[in-house]
Amino acid sequence: MCSATLRDAPSVETFFNIVETETLALFEYLSFEFLEEFDVFAPAKTGRTRDHKPSEMMRGFLHCYYRDIYGIRPVERELRNTVVWLSCGFDRPPSRDAVDRFLTDLEHVVDEIFDHLVEQAAYRGLLDLTYCIDSTDVRTMPADQDASKCYDPTAEEYYYGYGCTIVSTGQKIPIAAEFTKSKQAPEETAMRVTRDALAVEQPIWMIGDSAYDTLDWHDHLLAAGVVPVAPYNARNTDNPKDIEYRVEDRIEKLSKGVQLKQATLDETYNRRSGVERTNDAVKDCGLGHVRARGRVHARAQVFLALCLRLVVAITNYERGDNPGSTVITV
Repeated sequence: MCSATLRDAPSVETFFNIVETETLALFEYLSFEFLEEFDVFAPAKTGRTRDHKPSEMMRGFLHCYYRDIYGIRPVERELRNTVVWLSCGFDRPPSRDAVDRFLTDLEHVVDEIFDHLVEQAAYRGLLDLTYCIDSTDVRTMPADQDASKCYDPTAEEYYYGYGCTIVSTGQKIPIAAEFTKSKQAPEETAMRVTRDALAVEQPIWMIGDSAYDTLDWHDHLLAAGVVPVAPYNARNTDNPKDIEYRVEDRIEKLSKGVQLKQATLDETYNRRSGVERTNDAVKDCGLGHVRARGRVHARAQVFLALCLRLVVAITNYERGDNPGSTVITV
Protein backbone atom coordinates (compact mmCIF):
# COMPACT_ATOMS: atom_id res chain seq x y z
CA MET A 1 0.00 0.00 0.00
CA CYS A 2 1.27 3.45 -0.87
CA SER A 3 2.06 5.34 2.33
CA ALA A 4 2.07 8.81 0.76
CA THR A 5 -1.02 10.89 1.43
CA LEU A 6 -2.87 12.76 -1.30
CA ARG A 7 -1.88 16.16 -0.01
CA ASP A 8 1.75 15.37 -0.91
CA ALA A 9 0.95 15.59 -4.65
CA PRO A 10 2.76 18.52 -6.32
CA SER A 11 -0.26 19.73 -8.31
CA VAL A 12 -4.02 19.43 -8.35
CA GLU A 13 -3.84 17.55 -11.65
CA THR A 14 -1.39 14.99 -10.30
CA PHE A 15 -3.38 14.92 -7.08
CA PHE A 16 -6.57 14.02 -8.93
CA ASN A 17 -4.78 11.41 -11.04
CA ILE A 18 -3.64 9.64 -7.86
CA VAL A 19 -7.20 9.61 -6.54
CA GLU A 20 -8.60 8.49 -9.88
CA THR A 21 -6.22 5.59 -10.45
CA GLU A 22 -6.24 4.26 -6.90
CA THR A 23 -8.95 5.39 -4.52
CA LEU A 24 -11.73 5.86 -7.07
CA ALA A 25 -11.09 2.35 -8.34
CA LEU A 26 -12.29 1.06 -4.96
CA PHE A 27 -15.70 2.61 -5.59
CA GLU A 28 -16.04 1.74 -9.28
CA TYR A 29 -17.56 -1.72 -9.00
CA LEU A 30 -19.34 -1.66 -5.65
CA SER A 31 -22.29 0.41 -4.49
CA PHE A 32 -22.59 1.32 -0.84
CA GLU A 33 -26.14 2.63 -1.14
CA PHE A 34 -27.34 -0.48 0.72
CA LEU A 35 -26.13 1.15 3.95
CA GLU A 36 -29.16 3.44 3.81
CA GLU A 37 -31.38 0.41 4.46
CA PHE A 38 -30.03 0.01 8.00
CA ASP A 39 -32.20 1.54 10.72
CA VAL A 40 -29.17 2.97 12.50
CA PHE A 41 -28.63 5.36 9.57
CA ALA A 42 -32.28 6.43 9.34
CA PRO A 43 -33.20 10.10 9.94
CA ALA A 44 -33.78 11.14 13.55
CA LYS A 45 -37.30 10.80 14.96
CA THR A 46 -37.50 14.58 14.99
CA GLY A 47 -37.36 14.47 11.19
CA ARG A 48 -33.86 15.87 10.94
CA THR A 49 -31.89 14.28 8.13
CA ARG A 50 -28.19 13.49 8.19
CA ASP A 51 -25.72 15.97 6.75
CA HIS A 52 -24.05 13.21 4.72
CA LYS A 53 -25.21 9.88 3.31
CA PRO A 54 -23.78 6.74 4.93
CA SER A 55 -22.49 5.63 1.51
CA GLU A 56 -20.41 8.82 1.29
CA MET A 57 -19.02 8.34 4.77
CA MET A 58 -18.18 4.71 4.03
CA ARG A 59 -16.25 5.72 0.93
CA GLY A 60 -14.47 8.37 2.96
CA PHE A 61 -13.34 5.87 5.58
CA LEU A 62 -12.26 3.33 2.97
CA HIS A 63 -10.22 6.03 1.24
CA CYS A 64 -8.52 6.99 4.51
CA TYR A 65 -7.80 3.41 5.55
CA TYR A 66 -6.35 2.72 2.11
CA ARG A 67 -4.09 5.73 2.65
CA ASP A 68 -2.99 4.60 6.14
CA ILE A 69 -5.03 7.35 7.81
CA TYR A 70 -6.80 6.27 11.01
CA GLY A 71 -8.59 7.96 13.89
CA ILE A 72 -11.40 10.53 13.97
CA ARG A 73 -9.24 13.64 13.74
CA PRO A 74 -6.88 12.40 10.99
CA VAL A 75 -9.86 11.15 8.95
CA GLU A 76 -11.68 14.47 9.35
CA ARG A 77 -8.53 16.38 8.29
CA GLU A 78 -8.06 14.20 5.20
CA LEU A 79 -11.67 14.65 4.14
CA ARG A 80 -11.30 18.43 4.23
CA ASN A 81 -9.24 18.21 1.04
CA THR A 82 -11.42 19.31 -1.87
CA VAL A 83 -10.37 16.60 -4.33
CA VAL A 84 -10.75 13.90 -1.69
CA TRP A 85 -14.26 14.80 -0.50
CA LEU A 86 -15.40 15.29 -4.10
CA SER A 87 -14.01 11.91 -5.12
CA CYS A 88 -15.84 10.24 -2.23
CA GLY A 89 -19.17 11.75 -3.31
CA PHE A 90 -19.60 14.50 -0.69
CA ASP A 91 -21.10 17.85 -1.60
CA ARG A 92 -19.02 19.41 1.18
CA PRO A 93 -16.46 18.08 3.68
CA PRO A 94 -17.89 16.33 6.75
CA SER A 95 -17.32 17.75 10.21
CA ARG A 96 -15.52 15.93 12.98
CA ASP A 97 -18.86 15.28 14.68
CA ALA A 98 -20.20 13.71 11.47
CA VAL A 99 -17.14 11.46 11.19
CA ASP A 100 -17.40 10.41 14.83
CA ARG A 101 -21.15 9.80 14.61
CA PHE A 102 -20.79 7.62 11.53
CA LEU A 103 -18.13 5.42 13.15
CA THR A 104 -20.29 5.12 16.28
CA ASP A 105 -23.33 4.11 14.22
CA LEU A 106 -21.24 1.77 12.09
CA GLU A 107 -20.40 -0.29 15.16
CA HIS A 108 -23.98 -1.62 15.19
CA VAL A 109 -23.96 -2.96 11.62
CA VAL A 110 -20.33 -3.48 10.62
CA ASP A 111 -20.76 -7.28 10.80
CA GLU A 112 -23.62 -7.12 8.31
CA ILE A 113 -21.63 -4.85 6.00
CA PHE A 114 -18.75 -7.35 6.11
CA ASP A 115 -21.18 -10.20 5.34
CA HIS A 116 -22.58 -8.25 2.38
CA LEU A 117 -19.11 -7.80 0.91
CA VAL A 118 -18.31 -11.49 1.47
CA GLU A 119 -21.43 -12.31 -0.55
CA GLN A 120 -20.18 -10.02 -3.31
CA ALA A 121 -16.84 -11.84 -3.37
CA ALA A 122 -18.60 -15.22 -3.45
CA TYR A 123 -20.89 -14.06 -6.26
CA ARG A 124 -17.80 -13.27 -8.35
CA GLY A 125 -16.36 -16.73 -7.75
CA LEU A 126 -13.41 -15.50 -5.68
CA LEU A 127 -13.66 -18.28 -3.08
CA ASP A 128 -11.97 -21.63 -3.55
CA LEU A 129 -12.40 -25.08 -2.01
CA THR A 130 -9.80 -24.64 0.74
CA TYR A 131 -10.53 -22.56 3.84
CA CYS A 132 -7.90 -21.65 6.45
CA ILE A 133 -8.52 -20.51 10.01
CA ASP A 134 -6.08 -18.67 12.23
CA SER A 135 -5.90 -15.98 14.91
CA THR A 136 -3.85 -12.81 14.80
CA ASP A 137 -2.98 -10.04 17.22
CA VAL A 138 -4.68 -6.64 17.24
CA ARG A 139 -2.35 -4.15 18.87
CA THR A 140 -3.77 -0.92 20.19
CA MET A 141 -2.86 2.08 22.29
CA PRO A 142 -2.07 1.77 26.02
CA ALA A 143 -4.73 4.46 26.54
CA ASP A 144 -7.39 1.89 25.62
CA GLN A 145 -8.62 0.80 29.05
CA ASP A 146 -10.60 -2.13 27.58
CA ALA A 147 -7.50 -3.72 26.04
CA SER A 148 -5.22 -5.99 28.01
CA LYS A 149 -1.74 -7.43 28.07
CA CYS A 150 -1.81 -10.46 25.76
CA TYR A 151 0.65 -13.15 24.82
CA ASP A 152 1.49 -14.00 21.22
CA PRO A 153 2.79 -17.60 21.24
CA THR A 154 3.98 -17.34 17.63
CA ALA A 155 6.18 -14.32 18.27
CA GLU A 156 6.79 -15.44 21.87
CA GLU A 157 6.15 -11.96 23.17
CA TYR A 158 3.57 -9.93 25.05
CA TYR A 159 1.59 -7.12 23.45
CA TYR A 160 -1.19 -4.73 24.45
CA GLY A 161 -4.50 -5.07 22.66
CA TYR A 162 -6.91 -7.72 21.41
CA GLY A 163 -7.11 -10.56 18.89
CA CYS A 164 -9.03 -11.56 15.77
CA THR A 165 -9.86 -15.03 14.47
CA ILE A 166 -10.16 -15.11 10.66
CA VAL A 167 -11.21 -17.71 8.10
CA SER A 168 -9.79 -16.94 4.67
CA THR A 169 -9.76 -18.45 1.19
CA GLY A 170 -8.77 -17.60 -2.37
CA GLN A 171 -6.48 -14.66 -2.91
CA LYS A 172 -6.21 -13.36 0.66
CA ILE A 173 -9.97 -13.05 1.10
CA PRO A 174 -11.45 -13.06 4.64
CA ILE A 175 -14.89 -14.67 4.71
CA ALA A 176 -15.58 -14.98 8.45
CA ALA A 177 -14.07 -13.32 11.52
CA GLU A 178 -14.52 -12.59 15.18
CA PHE A 179 -12.94 -9.96 17.39
CA THR A 180 -11.55 -11.54 20.56
CA LYS A 181 -10.09 -10.52 23.89
CA SER A 182 -6.65 -11.82 22.90
CA LYS A 183 -4.94 -13.72 20.10
CA GLN A 184 -5.49 -17.03 21.87
CA ALA A 185 -9.21 -17.40 21.23
CA PRO A 186 -11.43 -19.91 23.09
CA GLU A 187 -12.73 -22.99 21.30
CA GLU A 188 -16.26 -21.60 21.15
CA THR A 189 -14.94 -18.73 19.00
CA ALA A 190 -13.31 -21.16 16.59
CA MET A 191 -16.57 -23.08 16.32
CA ARG A 192 -18.63 -19.93 15.74
CA VAL A 193 -16.30 -18.58 13.04
CA THR A 194 -16.15 -22.00 11.39
CA ARG A 195 -19.96 -22.18 11.22
CA ASP A 196 -20.08 -18.65 9.76
CA ALA A 197 -17.56 -19.64 7.07
CA LEU A 198 -19.47 -22.79 6.10
CA ALA A 199 -22.65 -20.72 5.78
CA VAL A 200 -21.03 -18.77 2.93
CA GLU A 201 -20.05 -21.75 0.77
CA GLN A 202 -18.96 -25.28 1.60
CA PRO A 203 -15.29 -26.06 0.92
CA ILE A 204 -13.58 -29.44 0.66
CA TRP A 205 -10.81 -28.66 3.14
CA MET A 206 -10.55 -26.59 6.34
CA ILE A 207 -7.00 -26.03 7.58
CA GLY A 208 -5.89 -24.94 11.04
CA ASP A 209 -2.76 -25.21 13.15
CA SER A 210 -2.41 -27.44 16.22
CA ALA A 211 -4.53 -25.02 18.27
CA TYR A 212 -7.52 -26.44 16.38
CA ASP A 213 -6.78 -30.04 17.37
CA THR A 214 -10.14 -30.45 19.12
CA LEU A 215 -12.73 -33.20 18.72
CA ASP A 216 -15.73 -30.86 18.40
CA TRP A 217 -14.12 -28.85 15.60
CA HIS A 218 -13.14 -31.96 13.65
CA ASP A 219 -16.45 -33.76 14.12
CA HIS A 220 -18.50 -30.69 13.18
CA LEU A 221 -16.59 -30.32 9.91
CA LEU A 222 -16.73 -34.01 9.06
CA ALA A 223 -20.48 -34.04 9.68
CA ALA A 224 -20.77 -31.12 7.23
CA GLY A 225 -18.79 -33.03 4.59
CA VAL A 226 -15.60 -30.97 5.03
CA VAL A 227 -12.17 -32.50 5.72
CA PRO A 228 -10.42 -30.78 8.66
CA VAL A 229 -6.63 -30.70 8.50
CA ALA A 230 -4.90 -29.75 11.76
CA PRO A 231 -1.70 -31.27 13.20
CA TYR A 232 -2.22 -33.72 16.01
CA ASN A 233 -1.10 -32.20 19.31
CA ALA A 234 0.41 -35.03 21.35
CA ARG A 235 0.66 -32.74 24.37
CA ASN A 236 -3.11 -32.98 24.80
CA THR A 237 -2.90 -36.55 26.10
CA ASP A 238 -0.79 -38.86 28.24
CA ASN A 239 -1.20 -41.63 25.66
CA PRO A 240 -0.39 -40.05 22.27
CA LYS A 241 -1.53 -41.67 19.04
CA ASP A 242 0.77 -42.53 16.15
CA ILE A 243 -0.74 -40.01 13.75
CA GLU A 244 0.24 -36.68 12.19
CA TYR A 245 -3.24 -35.20 11.87
CA ARG A 246 -6.27 -35.61 14.12
CA VAL A 247 -8.50 -36.33 11.13
CA GLU A 248 -6.71 -39.66 10.57
CA ASP A 249 -8.10 -40.95 13.86
CA ARG A 250 -11.56 -39.41 13.38
CA ILE A 251 -11.93 -40.87 9.88
CA GLU A 252 -10.96 -44.32 11.16
CA LYS A 253 -13.56 -44.16 13.93
CA LEU A 254 -16.41 -42.46 12.10
CA SER A 255 -16.09 -43.65 8.48
CA LYS A 256 -15.32 -47.27 7.76
CA GLY A 257 -13.40 -47.95 4.57
CA VAL A 258 -12.38 -44.29 4.06
CA GLN A 259 -8.68 -43.46 3.98
CA LEU A 260 -6.69 -40.27 3.50
CA LYS A 261 -3.18 -40.44 2.12
CA GLN A 262 -0.50 -38.86 4.29
CA ALA A 263 0.96 -37.10 1.25
CA THR A 264 -2.43 -35.54 0.47
CA LEU A 265 -2.81 -34.24 4.02
CA ASP A 266 0.74 -32.85 3.99
CA GLU A 267 0.16 -31.13 0.66
CA THR A 268 -3.10 -29.65 1.88
CA TYR A 269 -1.66 -28.41 5.18
CA ASN A 270 1.12 -26.63 3.30
CA ARG A 271 -1.56 -24.26 1.99
CA ARG A 272 -2.01 -22.87 5.50
CA SER A 273 0.39 -20.06 4.68
CA GLY A 274 -2.54 -18.52 2.79
CA VAL A 275 -4.22 -17.39 6.00
CA GLU A 276 -0.96 -15.80 7.19
CA ARG A 277 -0.82 -13.80 3.95
CA THR A 278 -4.44 -12.79 4.51
CA ASN A 279 -3.64 -11.63 8.04
CA ASP A 280 -0.76 -9.53 6.70
CA ALA A 281 -2.97 -8.03 4.00
CA VAL A 282 -5.71 -7.14 6.49
CA LYS A 283 -3.12 -5.57 8.78
CA ASP A 284 -2.05 -3.40 5.83
CA CYS A 285 -5.71 -2.39 5.48
CA GLY A 286 -5.89 -1.10 9.05
CA LEU A 287 -6.10 -4.06 11.42
CA GLY A 288 -2.50 -3.37 12.41
CA HIS A 289 -3.19 0.31 13.09
CA VAL A 290 -6.08 0.40 15.57
CA ARG A 291 -6.28 3.87 17.08
CA ALA A 292 -9.55 3.43 18.95
CA ARG A 293 -10.26 3.71 22.64
CA GLY A 294 -12.59 1.02 23.89
CA ARG A 295 -13.45 -2.47 22.72
CA VAL A 296 -16.49 -1.41 20.69
CA HIS A 297 -14.61 1.23 18.69
CA ALA A 298 -11.66 -1.14 18.20
CA ARG A 299 -13.92 -3.90 16.90
CA ALA A 300 -15.53 -1.52 14.39
CA GLN A 301 -12.11 -0.49 13.08
CA VAL A 302 -11.01 -4.13 12.77
CA PHE A 303 -14.07 -5.00 10.70
CA LEU A 304 -13.58 -1.87 8.59
CA ALA A 305 -10.11 -3.21 7.77
CA LEU A 306 -11.64 -6.56 6.82
CA CYS A 307 -14.16 -4.75 4.61
CA LEU A 308 -11.40 -2.81 2.87
CA ARG A 309 -9.52 -6.03 2.11
CA LEU A 310 -12.67 -7.45 0.47
CA VAL A 311 -13.21 -4.26 -1.52
CA VAL A 312 -9.61 -4.41 -2.76
CA ALA A 313 -9.96 -8.08 -3.76
CA ILE A 314 -13.19 -7.41 -5.66
CA THR A 315 -11.68 -4.36 -7.35
CA ASN A 316 -8.61 -6.28 -8.49
CA TYR A 317 -10.84 -9.05 -9.85
CA GLU A 318 -12.96 -6.60 -11.82
CA ARG A 319 -10.04 -4.55 -13.13
CA GLY A 320 -8.13 -7.67 -14.09
CA ASP A 321 -10.42 -8.01 -17.12
CA ASN A 322 -9.50 -4.52 -18.32
CA PRO A 323 -6.09 -4.27 -20.04
CA GLY A 324 -4.02 -1.40 -18.74
CA SER A 325 -6.01 -1.05 -15.52
CA THR A 326 -4.22 -0.15 -12.33
CA VAL A 327 -4.18 -3.00 -9.81
CA ILE A 328 -4.86 -1.93 -6.23
CA THR A 329 -1.94 -2.87 -4.02
CA VAL A 330 -2.89 -4.37 -0.68
